[in-house]
Amino acid sequence: MVLLTCATIIYHLENLNQVKKPLKILYQIPSLETVYAARFIYKGYKDAFTDLGYKFRPLTSNDDSKKVLEDYKPDIFISSLTHYNHKFLDLEAVWKQRKRGLVFFTQIYTWKKVNNQYGGGDLESDNKLVSLIKQGKAGDIFFSWIQQGDPLINGFTKTTGYSHQTILLAANKKTYFDNYDKSFAANIAFVGNNLPDKQEIFRQYLFPLKKKYDVRIYGNDWNFSSKIKGYVQKAGQYFNIEPLKHVRKTVLRENDERKVYSSSTISLNIHEEHQRRLGCDFNERTFKIIASGGFEICDNVGVLRKYFTEKELVIGENTKDWFDKIDYYIKNPEKRLPIIKAGKKKVLAKHTYHNRARQFVNLYQKFNRGKMG
Repeated sequence: MVLLTCATIIYHLENLNQVKKPLKILYQIPSLETVYAARFIYKGYKDAFTDLGYKFRPLTSNDDSKKVLEDYKPDIFISSLTHYNHKFLDLEAVWKQRKRGLVFFTQIYTWKKVNNQYGGGDLESDNKLVSLIKQGKAGDIFFSWIQQGDPLINGFTKTTGYSHQTILLAANKKTYFDNYDKSFAANIAFVGNNLPDKQEIFRQYLFPLKKKYDVRIYGNDWNFSSKIKGYVQKAGQYFNIEPLKHVRKTVLRENDERKVYSSSTISLNIHEEHQRRLGCDFNERTFKIIASGGFEICDNVGVLRKYFTEKELVIGENTKDWFDKIDYYIKNPEKRLPIIKAGKKKVLAKHTYHNRARQFVNLYQKFNRGKMG
C-alpha cells in the first residue's frame, strides 16, 4: 500500500513537471516592409499571440518556406489566398505539415466581384485558386473580415464545400492606448494613405475641411515623390529585390500614430468606395482610434451598426450629416467624452487582436476535435 502510494505520488509529480508546449504560430507576410494595412495587422497578431504565451514567427519572401515549415513545425499557419502569397509558399510542404497536425488558416477576400473601378478581383472567376480549394490544397479553415452570409461571400461554400469564418480586424492594445502629446494636437486629423479608391470621397469629405479647421493629414501617396517610390517599392516586393523593398517607410511611427488619435479633437475614418457602397466590412482604423482614447467620426459603412451603437461611435450618415457632426463636436468638445469612454470600453473588451488570437486558437481546437461545420 505504501509502495503504491509512493508510486502514485511520483507519477503525479512527473506529470506536473511536464510543461505543455505552447502552440507555434506561423504567419505569412511576404513583405514586412509594406506601408499598407498588412503591416499593422501582422504586428497586431504578433503582439497578441506572444503576449498570450504562444510562439510566433513570420514567413516572408526572404524565407525558404519548405525549410521553415520543416524546422519550425507550426501548429497554426495563417496565410492569404492570393497568387502573390503563393509565389513565396511551397504548398506541398504545407500539405506534409498538415498530415502531421498543422491547421492551415487561409484568408479569402470576396467570392463575388466587388465591381471596383480600381481593381479588386473576385475569387469565383479565378479557376486556379478555386481548383486548389477543391483539391484541399488551399487551406483547412477559410476566413475573412466579411460577414458570414453576406452576398459577396455567397457561393463560396456551395462551390468549394468549405465554410467561411468571420474574423474581424481589431486594435493592438499593446500599441494603441491613451498618449496625449500637444505637438500632435489639432482640430481634425486623418491618418491614411491616398488610395485611388478613396480619392473621390477625399474631395467630398476631407479637403473642404481644410478651409475651416486646423486639419492634419498623415500618410503615403499624398505627393508625386511618394507615389513613384510606392511603385518602385511594390515592384521590389513582388520580385523580392532587396534594396527596392526599403525605398519607403511609414510616415508615422506607430507610437506617434496613437498620439495623433489621443491628441486631436476629432480623428476621421474614411473607407474605400466599395466598403461604403456594399457595407460588408470595415477597416482596422475603426478600432485603433477608439483604443487610443481618440474621438472618431466615421463615414457610413452599413455593418458598423452591428458592432457599435451611436453612443460608442459617431457616423456621418450622409455628406450633410458628416459636416454637421464635425462642426458640432468641434464647438462642443465636452460632448465627446462619454462617447470616447463607451467606445473604448467596447473595443478593449471585444475588439483587440488578443480577442482575435483566441478566436484562431478556438477554431484550431474545434477543427482538431472534428467539430468544424
